Amino acid sequence: MGKDATINGSVAPAGNTEPSAGIDVAMVEALDQRELGFNYKAIPAAAHGQTAGAFATSGVSLGDLQTPLLTLDAMAINANVVQMARWCAEKGVRLAPHGKTTMAPQMWRQQLDNGAWGITLANASQLRVAHAFGVGRVMIANSLTDPQAIAWVAATQSPSFTVVSWVDSLQTVALQETTLSAVPGAVLDVIVELGQEGGRTGIRSSAQALELARAVNASTHLRLVGVGGYEGSLAHTADADALGTVRGYLSRVKDLHEQLLTENLYAPDADIIVTAGGSAYFDDVVDVLGDCASPATADGGPKVEVIIRSGAYIVHDDGFYRGISPFGRGAEMATKPFASAMHAWARVVSAPEPGLAILDAGKRDLPVDEGLPEPQFLARSLGGELDTLVGASISSVNDQHSFLRFNPETTSVNIGDVVRLGLSHPCTAFDKWTLIPVLADARNDHRVVDLIHTFF
Repeated sequence: MGKDATINGSVAPAGNTEPSAGIDVAMVEALDQRELGFNYKAIPAAAHGQTAGAFATSGVSLGDLQTPLLTLDAMAINANVVQMARWCAEKGVRLAPHGKTTMAPQMWRQQLDNGAWGITLANASQLRVAHAFGVGRVMIANSLTDPQAIAWVAATQSPSFTVVSWVDSLQTVALQETTLSAVPGAVLDVIVELGQEGGRTGIRSSAQALELARAVNASTHLRLVGVGGYEGSLAHTADADALGTVRGYLSRVKDLHEQLLTENLYAPDADIIVTAGGSAYFDDVVDVLGDCASPATADGGPKVEVIIRSGAYIVHDDGFYRGISPFGRGAEMATKPFASAMHAWARVVSAPEPGLAILDAGKRDLPVDEGLPEPQFLARSLGGELDTLVGASISSVNDQHSFLRFNPETTSVNIGDVVRLGLSHPCTAFDKWTLIPVLADARNDHRVVDLIHTFF
């Protein structure tokens, strides 16, 4: 992040004495030397030919940009990162934030600088981005089944680039063993992923998971270093039934871990990982699994780290995560909610009927999979004074347009006006933008303080 967006200090997780995974700072800072041009839709033609760093430090503000536009809020990002790091430190757990949310090495650096264990990713292409930027420790929250990906990880990993991935079937173990037999000396660290009926990936029964762990333990090219899974696919609300389902599943993960300890199925020299936790139920993960964490003991007992993988928290939103995040729904009463750090700005291009305005941002610019955008403020120009929009809504979104509905008797909307939109689901906002301007404060200070590059 730029100077005005830098976090002052970092927060080391409680009880952690080893350094966090690193990142190649020079590679990240070299992004400032990228030349701006037509391939960055957030940047107006007047800025073409400048470097990203020069543009971000030239004194430009929101009003110098163009619509449609996605911006980030430095103040909110900083607060969210520090808050999550402190919470994890207080709970004695580690954080490996899911980097696929942003696919932005600049933001990964900020998380790592504030004590993150490493970065979680979903697939081999994302892993190559992390490797290119020198991320030192990565968890692939998925099973590697593409032979090219398996071989690449085996050949590329090193003491400065460690990778742990998941397995959820005997077929996966057999496939990886066959592929790795052609790579001399290849060994992959893996976690047994426990799932549940109606969920996403993960072996369904605990008995099958135990059999899978035994197969990994007996394999030549795989090393069992943990158990884990993903609770977020089992519920989409925070009512009692949903939380009961989540907690019941997490208890099964804990039981499996204890069985593997009893049978000595983990690799003897491994630091063991117990992992779960998206951005919706990470408090329940820590409540159920937190006491699995333990230091190595003098009599040879293994070190066990509980790692949550929340990713959306750094950006948060004005939709799904606002409603379901533990801090927002009151599950952690002493902790203030995360702040939404992303907003869209769209201009009125047509007003064909009373009470209807057509905006110049659509599905190519905005996420809509977890709810439609939320009109928040109206300004007569981009960067102009913001007036609260009351009673307005987005009724539908096309590829390049949004339909703004409002009461024409109480609200005046003119051609050329600009609407600030709250958004839901950062994962499907970032992937639409290769470059995202960062404002000092999206409400009160519209100076551009950085440009964030994404790599989807």
